[in-house]
Amino acid sequence: MSNNYHFDFYLAGGYNRAMSTPARVTVFDTTLRDGEQAPGFSMDVPAKLAMAQALDTLGVDIIEAGFPIASPADSEAVHKIALSVRRPVIAALARTRPQDIEEAAQALGPAERSRIHTFLATSDLHLTTKLRISREECLAAAVSAVALARRFTDDVEFSAEDATRSDRDFLCRVIEAVIEAGCTTVNLPDTVGYATPDEIRDFFAEIIARVPNAGRAVFSTHCHNDLGLAVANSLAAIQGGVRQVECSVNGIGERAGNASLEEFVMALRVRQDRLPYDTGIHSPAMFETSRLLSTLTGEPVQANKAIVGRNAFASRCRRASCSVATPAGTPCSRAARRSASPSRTRKSIRYTAPSFRSASTARRSATATCAVSSITSAPPPRLSPRPVPRRARRSATDTGSRHRHLPKPCSGEVKHPVTRVASRRVEPRSRRTQPASGDHREINLQSEIRNLQLTA
Repeated sequence: MSNNYHFDFYLAGGYNRAMSTPARVTVFDTTLRDGEQAPGFSMDVPAKLAMAQALDTLGVDIIEAGFPIASPADSEAVHKIALSVRRPVIAALARTRPQDIEEAAQALGPAERSRIHTFLATSDLHLTTKLRISREECLAAAVSAVALARRFTDDVEFSAEDATRSDRDFLCRVIEAVIEAGCTTVNLPDTVGYATPDEIRDFFAEIIARVPNAGRAVFSTHCHNDLGLAVANSLAAIQGGVRQVECSVNGIGERAGNASLEEFVMALRVRQDRLPYDTGIHSPAMFETSRLLSTLTGEPVQANKAIVGRNAFASRCRRASCSVATPAGTPCSRAARRSASPSRTRKSIRYTAPSFRSASTARRSATATCAVSSITSAPPPRLSPRPVPRRARRSATDTGSRHRHLPKPCSGEVKHPVTRVASRRVEPRSRRTQPASGDHREINLQSEIRNLQLTA
């Protein structure tokens, strides 16, 4: 059995033994940048500032505060966060264009510690279809952007967009060149969320082994959740040599989102026997941070969401007809059930197991007596079906039966029958042309004359 987790399972403690000094993994939070780009999760400047302060309390290492060149509001938000939040590194995203990098540097001016995060696609699909540049132009732009960013800060991160679908030889050339130009963190994202955990682990292991100056930079991963594998891929990337993970609170982000910060952190915290790594996250603050994000964006967390969902640590009582939610593994008490359902009282009834199609299963079913909560009030009376009005039988010569949908005449009005001759249909005179009530003899005479003429 190969040892992929950097410690021996066969020593004392074996499978359940955690490392005494787990390796440190940097948490790069992108809630305010990639997460905020998702539809429905846009935040204004005060909301971003409140969220950044909560992330500081949570203990994240790096806060990606925004994309300054995108809008004046984004640039203002990055500037205010850099001015107010002092402990973590404040990062700003920029393309390889000089205008983007200069705008990011200006917004990060007040920061205690700043990072410029520049990016450029390296896959042939993006180069030919989206950017319409050659590989050599891509390489030159990446090196130039890193060199320019180093004039403003000594902490520069380069992301090779769509790295997992890039040509490995060309990708290694780009990584080696940007590290030589002064890049301190290399991020290789799974931009379209297409990779699987085994691919991610092998991918990073190969890249780190092939790049000659890989030891001079920290490698990072940024996994999207299009196939629901973002957290699993992030954990696999760590096993491949990554020491920075980009994630977001509640897993928000473009399309299906990013790796969920709370799920990733707790996987490392709980499974130290298999994942001997740790972070600086203060886990008791994760729930409050998750709820704050939901409040600011108006997007609730799904009830069954791992770690921070409403049902994550609750289970339904196993007693029949009981819907009291309790912590997992803890039976609900009599007082809890009574407080949850004051109109219910304890009552002993007989419960007969349902019969099944299988005769052997039916023979094994038994009648048992159990104490359940039942409603003591009498059940509501059974409602009879709505009575159908009895239709009066009419003869075939009754021409008025064809027009029951016509409104019934009011008092003082005369209902005129409709006589059908061949395919011609004669309708009654409009009510607007009828004389005032009280004198209808003329109407009766005219109608009789008309009927005689038509039937002649």
